This record gives sequence, C-alpha cells and structure tokens, in this order.
Amino acid sequence: MPRTATSAADDRARPGRSARLRRALAEAPWPLIALIALSVAALVGALIYPTYPNYDSYYSLIWGREVLDGHKPSFEAYKAPTEHPLAIAFGAALSLLGRSADRIMVLATEVSFVVLCAGLYRLGRLAFTPLVGLAAGAILCTRFDFPFLAARAYVDIPYLALVVWAAALELERPRRGGPVWALLAAAGLLRPEGWLLAGLYFLWMASGTRSLGRWARYAAIAAIGPVAWAAVDYIATGNPLFSLQHTSGLAEELGRTKGLSEVPSAMQRFFFNLAKAPVVWASILGFALALLMAPRRVVMPALLWLIGSATFVMVGVGGFSVIDRYLLVPTLMMMIFAAVALGGWTMLREGALLRRLWALGALGIVIYGAVFTVTHVKFSTFDNELRLRGDSHRSLVALLDDPAVRAGRRCGPVSVPTHKLIPDVRWILGASEDEVVARSDDEAAGRIRRGVAIYVTERLALLRQALVEKTDDPLDNVPMDGFEHIAVTDHYAAYARC
Repeated sequence: MPRTATSAADDRARPGRSARLRRALAEAPWPLIALIALSVAALVGALIYPTYPNYDSYYSLIWGREVLDGHKPSFEAYKAPTEHPLAIAFGAALSLLGRSADRIMVLATEVSFVVLCAGLYRLGRLAFTPLVGLAAGAILCTRFDFPFLAARAYVDIPYLALVVWAAALELERPRRGGPVWALLAAAGLLRPEGWLLAGLYFLWMASGTRSLGRWARYAAIAAIGPVAWAAVDYIATGNPLFSLQHTSGLAEELGRTKGLSEVPSAMQRFFFNLAKAPVVWASILGFALALLMAPRRVVMPALLWLIGSATFVMVGVGGFSVIDRYLLVPTLMMMIFAAVALGGWTMLREGALLRRLWALGALGIVIYGAVFTVTHVKFSTFDNELRLRGDSHRSLVALLDDPAVRAGRRCGPVSVPTHKLIPDVRWILGASEDEVVARSDDEAAGRIRRGVAIYVTERLALLRQALVEKTDDPLDNVPMDGFEHIAVTDHYAAYARC
C-alpha cells in the first residue's frame, strides 16, 4: 500500500516528539517529585499503622510532664533509660496536649525521617551528582530499619537529620558557622556522639581564625551539649555525670558491653544488619570508584564514616551499650557511596562508552539488590511488628480505662511483669514513679501484694514486654495468689487485691 503524505509527516514528527519527551524527563523536578511522594507515603503509612513511642521516648514524655508539674524528672527509676535533654524539652511541650502527645511525637519523628531523606539527597548531590543524591535517598527508604525507628519515635532519626543537614550545609559553604553550629548543638542535646562532632567542628572553625573572641564563642557553642547534659543531671540527681555512669551500669546489667576484641566483629555484623549485603558491597565499590575519579568529593562522607565508626569503637571501649544504632551515621555514609556505584556514571562525559557500561552495571546492581530484598526480607514481619505496636497500645489503654481497674488503684500500685511496660502505663495513667512498679524489681516485692496487677496474655506482646531479657522470670507474668480477675482485653488481663 502506498504511503500517504500524512503518514510520512508523522514519521518526520516522531523523532521530534521523542526528543521533546526525553528533554521533559531530563528537566522534570525529580527531587521535588520524590520529596512529595515520600511525604505522601509517610502520611499514608502513619494512618495505616498508628504506632506509639518506644520505651526511651515515652520516658522523655513522662520526664517532660514531671518538669512541667514542678517535680524533678525520675531519672533514677527502675531501669530507666538515659535521658536526652532536647527530647525532654520536646516531651514537655507535647505533654501540654494531653494523652494524644505520644502519637504527635511519632508523627514528628516521621516528619524528621522525611527531612533526613532530603538531607541525604542534598549531601549526595553536593558531594557528587543529583542522581547520586536521589539514589542515596532511595536506598535509605528501602533500609526498613530506619523508617521503623521513625515509626517508634526513636531520637536517632531527628539526630541523624540534624547531623546530615549540618554536613550538607558545611559542604555547600565551608566554615559556614551559624546554622551548622545550631544543628550540631541540637544534635549534642539528643545524643552524646554529637559532642564529638561539635568538638571537631570547633577545631575546624578555630583553625581559620586567630581571633580569641571567636575562639571563645566557638568553644562556648561546642560545649552546649555536654554542659547542658551535666546541668540537667545535676539538677535532677545531684550528680553531673549521672547519665554517663548510669548508661555504663545499665549496659553491663543488660549484657550489652563488649570488649575491644569483640568490637570489630560487632561492627561488621551491625553494618550488614543495617545496610544489608548489597549496599555494603556496593558502598565499597562506590568508594573505590569515587576515590579514583574525584578524591576531593569523597572527603565529607568519608570523614563522617570515620568519625561515626571511631565513636562506636570508643563507646565499646568505654563500657557503654554496644548496639547497632551507634553505627547509623556511618551506615548513612555507606548508602551515599553505594549510590555512587549506582549513579556515579553521571560524573562522566555524555556519550562516553564507559558511562554507558557503568549505567548498565548499575542496573545489574539494582536488580541484584531487588532480588536480595525480595528473597531475604519478610515484609509480613514489619506488618506484624507495626500492627502489634498499635493494637497492644490500644488494648492497654482500654484495660487501664476500665472502671474496675481504676477502682483497684486505690488499693495499691499498678504492677507489671518487667520494666518494659512501666513507661506506657505511667503515661496513660499520668502516674508517678511510685504508682507503677515492676514485679521483676526485687525492691518492689513488698509493695506488689496489694493493688492492680497487669499481665500480658498475647503471644507476641509477651515476647516484647514480659520475656525480653534472658534473666526475666516467666513467673512474673503468672497471676499472684489472692488477686481476683477484674478486666481483660485482647492483649492484657488485670487482677486486683485490696
């Protein structure tokens, strides 16, 4: 059939439309699109999985409420966590909103996760290219431990956001001061590791000036974290070193201390647990490629990796808790280097054969990572864990709001199997340290013979709240003689004795 003039014109127009499509895709504001998509996903996730704060964060709310009530925060309560001054201040502000403050704390932490992703993109873009930044943000979103921490309101997420944004702003304009100082000071009020970063930044800033006045000002800002921490400890306990000593003692009690010889193996294990094998191997490859192609661009993420890893080693040597969360900063830097392996080809000249080969290799890495995730990650586990947090909390609220339980409180304190449920119960009831005790606490043995006794009845909740440590006694979750059953919900049962 002969070709018509119209079909010939369509053939000539097709390359033009294809070029316009490629240009439109290249010029699209992908970072903004990704940020909006992530924000929507975070909002949807918060609605589908209405979770509640973790053990430490609930104590921040409780301590903040105690401060507002004119009482000293109960830092010395049974197995209480280490305090974080900025978290307590935030908890105090939120506690004005009443019982719903715990959900708002979770939402604020989930917003911090979005801010963290944006900061990691910014750091990756400034150090390398926009595609590297986008890839780093995407990797972070697929390392499910991080959004899970956000869904449980861990202070690690806002701490990471502060550190990453401080690094990005400093990389954008060296010796920037101002906002970088503010971010590092806030970070130092959330985690002690921030003190080291502020101290190193002081040395960096001080090396650029001979003014004694500026040195003094920089030193004062760098000291905000440790000074404020010591002041809060002193006011609450009379011991300015309480947090450091308490953390070390609690780590030993919980079996979280490691000798120096065990730190390297723990570090390797934690990196693979947090980042997963594909990201670890890709980060090694990406670091090598970046070091070969643009060594000066490697400096900031490599420096943060070194500082974070050195901090982990010092924590282990100092006898503090050796847990994977202390390696979160270096893990984020590994994500940036892994992103270099995926998107570093954009640093090469367009049309170069090596650029095309690298892009194909990056596609292979993505496929490997996707297959690894599908075959190794049990998505049902995350679903079950998140639903458990929401369902168990609502079940506990329903139990504690039962009229029989409230009446039984007049007979004595509320007792729970272990320390794990203490902050939840204290927050829901607005109770003091003496009004909620753990049956695992030997010092409380004489006080649990009267009052209300709470027991965990659901299997998964039992493993999270009653049989957590190896030393936990199963009998602490067995109803005591003389107590009568007064209420039950899906996850808990209550007994009382007057």
